Amino acid sequence: MSADEDEPLVDDDPERLIRPYTLTGGRTHPKHELNLVSMVRATLRTPRGHLDPEHSQTLRLCREAVSVAEVAAKLKQPLQVAKVLLSDLIDAGAVTTRAPATSADPADRELLEALLDGLQQQLR
Repeated sequence: MSADEDEPLVDDDPERLIRPYTLTGGRTHPKHELNLVSMVRATLRTPRGHLDPEHSQTLRLCREAVSVAEVAAKLKQPLQVAKVLLSDLIDAGAVTTRAPATSADPADRELLEALLDGLQQQLR
């Protein structure tokens, strides 16, 4: 038996212990159409029903208009998880969504690079 096998398996990052499918109740597809640049914002209305901690955290991120990509990055979750959580908040009346106020092509490489640069600066 080597020294490595004697060491306990410990994950120092507690956020990694929760699997993404657990946060969404096993759902992988949102009810509402959302893409990377869809803008979401809290409605300031009391949400219908109970909010899980993940939904509450997501809602706090939406106090000001923010893109779906930014929500996913700040949650440190895959994009599909963020979309499902946001879709739940739309159903609860807590969040509204709209297409971004831009005439730019969302497949434009320069736009995507600028978005990526902005997200990386937010996470530093």
